[in-house]
Amino acid sequence: MEPFWHTLSLAEMTPAQWESLCDGCGRCCLHKLENRKTGRVYFTSVACRLLDMQSCRCKVYARRRRYMPDCLMLTPSSVNRRRWLPGSCAYRLLAEGKNLPWWHPLVSGSSETVHEAGMSVRGRAVSEDDVDLDRLEDYIVT
Repeated sequence: MEPFWHTLSLAEMTPAQWESLCDGCGRCCLHKLENRKTGRVYFTSVACRLLDMQSCRCKVYARRRRYMPDCLMLTPSSVNRRRWLPGSCAYRLLAEGKNLPWWHPLVSGSSETVHEAGMSVRGRAVSEDDVDLDRLEDYIVT
């Protein structure tokens, strides 16, 4: 039997299937800076205060917009407009007709492989509570 992400479009997925696509990397929870002239987006190593730095998942996911009103909700129709999604993001990969990597929890069967493969922000990010947000450019990562 084919996995659901091979047979369904993003728009056809149930809410549970959609949510299971998140690999728990935490990259979408990093602050980003955009060069207004070029449109280029730069990731920083500064994470939203709601990100659990060990699991790389939101501490209050279901209520996150109550605490962070500017937190963007990803939908099947918005995936292609979110240029800041990392190239490894399952939503982006599937929208581009690509497959999930070996380390994705749906493929590997383990939520730890995203961390073991070095694809998450675990051990590489700091909370926004611990930095001066006016100096985000000091935290740009390559």
